[in-house]
Amino acid sequence: MAESHAEHPAYPVGLRLSGRRVVVIGGGQVAQRRLPALIAAGADIVLVSPSATPSVEAMADAGEIRWVKRAYADGDLADTWYALIATSDTDANAAASAEAERTRTWCVRSDDATAATAWTPATGRSEGVTVAVLTAGGPDPRRTAAVRDAIVEGLRDGTLVAPHHRTRTPGVSLVGGGPGDPDLITVRGRRLLAEADVVIADRLGPRDLLDELPPHVHVIDAAKIPYGRYMAQEAINNALIEHAKAGKAVVRLKGGDPYVFGRGMEEAQALAEAGIPCTVVPGISSSISVPGAAGIPVTHRGIAHEFTVVSGHVAPDDERSLVDWQALAKLRGTLVVLMGVDKIGAIAQTLIAHGKSPETPVALVQEGTTAAQRRVDATLATVAETARAADVRPPAVIVIGDVVTVRAR
Repeated sequence: MAESHAEHPAYPVGLRLSGRRVVVIGGGQVAQRRLPALIAAGADIVLVSPSATPSVEAMADAGEIRWVKRAYADGDLADTWYALIATSDTDANAAASAEAERTRTWCVRSDDATAATAWTPATGRSEGVTVAVLTAGGPDPRRTAAVRDAIVEGLRDGTLVAPHHRTRTPGVSLVGGGPGDPDLITVRGRRLLAEADVVIADRLGPRDLLDELPPHVHVIDAAKIPYGRYMAQEAINNALIEHAKAGKAVVRLKGGDPYVFGRGMEEAQALAEAGIPCTVVPGISSSISVPGAAGIPVTHRGIAHEFTVVSGHVAPDDERSLVDWQALAKLRGTLVVLMGVDKIGAIAQTLIAHGKSPETPVALVQEGTTAAQRRVDATLATVAETARAADVRPPAVIVIGDVVTVRAR
């Protein structure tokens, strides 16, 4: 039998079991692992077993499977398309396998693969693709699982690109690229980037990812879109709509998260008004990731039970400011300021004027999570001069509060 397997490898095929009778003999751990996929396939599942694990019993209670509470008996495989034999009784397994052979039922055996007429491949799924791996010469579970994992991971993170060849619905994906390190983009974001025809990228997005794109991908620097008679954001919105209507898969690659000071909702609204489908892929916000990369927890037991994230692009005394700086000065938690490098002097003065201690620790983390990351420490009283002396430049995340010195303690 072993020689036959080596000479004649298994023929791979996908079984369409929806509405068709499948019998599972044995309600232990093997059945617990295999049943979810059979349920997802829509099979009419009958479990034959005197006992079952709590998880398998729950499937029966939920009506996902029918449970016959007894040991296997000859005839249980009548009118069955597919059988899974997985009991600890070798004699029962052999008898059930013999019935499967007589009735021409494809049969998997967990105790003796060489006696089975079918093998279960190592399977994985990624965005509508099912990967099933078999090894020649007989089942090799560790190797098949390793090969499956490598393929599925490659599909998920975009390192293994399989272009769509059928007509795609035009649409735009607003992808949060994270704080700068290309490894910190989400798996879904990286996959969509790998499948894109057009990428409209922000200056603060993970630039290294753009170098990995295939030559045919049209990369547009959002900062260089000709504005003409439009405002900058409107020009970006129009570019997204134009390329999507041309049938392209468009990715709007943004730094951090699209909805954290990223104007992502403005773009989503413009796309909705134009009738363009929009997918939002959240990203890791620099407001928490950059402090973390610099050794600063935004919360810490006994020190900070809250953290507040504000935009510092508008000075506290500017009538356009929507931030209640007086209220922020009274909070005991951590204050994270984005886009506030050139306004940090005015911000510090305002916080002090409303009661914040001048000795409150401050950290400025420039180009966080990248190879150029650097951290400059100060206090509210000294931060303006320190930032000037150290030539701190955007992008930088400013952290204000006692958490800044936790690591030093």
